[in-house]
Amino acid sequence: MFVMIGDEVSVKNLLKGIIVASGNDACIALAEGIAGTEEEFAIMMTSKAKELGMQNTNFANSSGINDPDNYSTVKDIMIMSNYLIKNHPEYYKWFSEKEFTWDRTGGDPITQGNRNPLLYKNMGADGIKTGYLAVERYSLASSIKRKGRRLIAVGSGFETKNSRSRESSKLLTYGLTHFDLIEIAKSNESIDKVDVWLGKEDELEVYIDEDVYKIIKKAQKRLLKVTTNYLGPIEAPIEKNQIVGKLKVVYDENIIGEYDLLASKTIKKVNIFTRLLKSLNYLIWGDV
Repeated sequence: MFVMIGDEVSVKNLLKGIIVASGNDACIALAEGIAGTEEEFAIMMTSKAKELGMQNTNFANSSGINDPDNYSTVKDIMIMSNYLIKNHPEYYKWFSEKEFTWDRTGGDPITQGNRNPLLYKNMGADGIKTGYLAVERYSLASSIKRKGRRLIAVGSGFETKNSRSRESSKLLTYGLTHFDLIEIAKSNESIDKVDVWLGKEDELEVYIDEDVYKIIKKAQKRLLKVTTNYLGPIEAPIEKNQIVGKLKVVYDENIIGEYDLLASKTIKKVNIFTRLLKSLNYLIWGDV
């Protein structure tokens, strides 16, 4: 980014200097401003990585430049990329900017282009970041959003910039053309009804408290099965948000997801006389 000693730079410009221009100096300036030293900030980075589930990552500096104690995996970088996109959309939008101009204090403005080659291809990529190390060579975390579907691809070990660009494009294209995103359930929306025993209502709507999507191979939706499982009828009283069963998602005879079914509302127990009538009815007719 070409920050000089004595320059005053806004945090926003430092972030754009990192995101768009890949400025190592901007990384160090922010690290020292936040943690006092770059070494201390690297410890904070590693701690955050572990918190996110990046179990095979360690940071020795803020910029990622060559250091034997800097290491990660494509899976861990994918975890970090996914976290960035989902939790910090206000910053992620900067990753798609093709250039950044810094109106520096004591000289002419400096304009630098984004080093992500996929931004310049007509495919809709909107991030994420390039990398280069002496041993690992060229790498790229890339992402695309199409028709409401987000794909992230991470590749490393490319020998040239051209191969990095070409193979990363292939990864994203492969994901788009060979797999479908299937919506299983929407958070807090009713997905089924279960039978209730001895309650003031005979049925109860159930839901799960998260969005559930699954990736499957194209034209293989017939192998996907979604079932609600519970021991029923469920005896009242039932409290709102009480766990009453499980939603199971099976693909090609393998369980790929299991989620708690929650009661959409409270259902109170009927009085003792109604309970006796219902019990007799069940004994005689087998009707709950």
